[in-house]
Amino acid sequence: MVISPESTYLTIIIPVYNEEKSLKRVEQQMLEFINKTDKKIEVLFVNDGSSDQSQIFIEEICQNSVPFNYIQLEKNGGLSTALKAGIDTIQTPFIGYIDADLQTSPTDFLKLLEYCEENEMVTGIRIKRKDTKVKVLSSKIANKLRRWITNDGITDTGCPLKILQNDTAKRIPFFKGMHRFLAALVILQEGKVKAIDVSHFERIEGEAKYHLWNRLVGPFVDLIAFSWIKRRYIRYKIKSSSINNKQETR
Repeated sequence: MVISPESTYLTIIIPVYNEEKSLKRVEQQMLEFINKTDKKIEVLFVNDGSSDQSQIFIEEICQNSVPFNYIQLEKNGGLSTALKAGIDTIQTPFIGYIDADLQTSPTDFLKLLEYCEENEMVTGIRIKRKDTKVKVLSSKIANKLRRWITNDGITDTGCPLKILQNDTAKRIPFFKGMHRFLAALVILQEGKVKAIDVSHFERIEGEAKYHLWNRLVGPFVDLIAFSWIKRRYIRYKIKSSSINNKQETR
């Protein structure tokens, strides 16, 4: 993979749903990360139908900071929808993802960047999680059930800190709840996934969008969808073709 020095290397998706209180801090921390790397990085806010003042803050940030852009969805579709919209929009070689609540640090992208060229996906594993006991317990139960069915070997699929190669990301079959199975869906494509320890912090602003009910029931329903896709997923490799030879002789 050859990338010219002036080309944008990585675009990071930040899904936003009613995060007006955290967006200024997001801008500050993303710029701190961008200034620590020699690679050209951009940020794409995906406003997932926020009903607060998030869009006003997003537009202000994008007007004042060159690396920031946004798309605004017509209505709230959920995290998987926001990720798909971002992936469909981005054309850079690598696509990142982080949540706007900043419970993970943008600086930890530096760790993931070391491995993104030899792996189709690099994902964080949150160590010493700063969530409530109920949230941690529900995540452990959901992760254990998911690993049992998907066999993807990832202990923390919900970590909102990831980098994917663009062509891999665009081939992912999307459905509601897809964000819980990114690693398994990459492995379905025979891609390599590497997990890296990253820091985790308490939520400072805003409210969590997921609670005990949708952390357990939602993932179980999504597992059924994933199992259906896994059994029917189409893989093929072209052994030979006459197309290129004919084009060269024209």
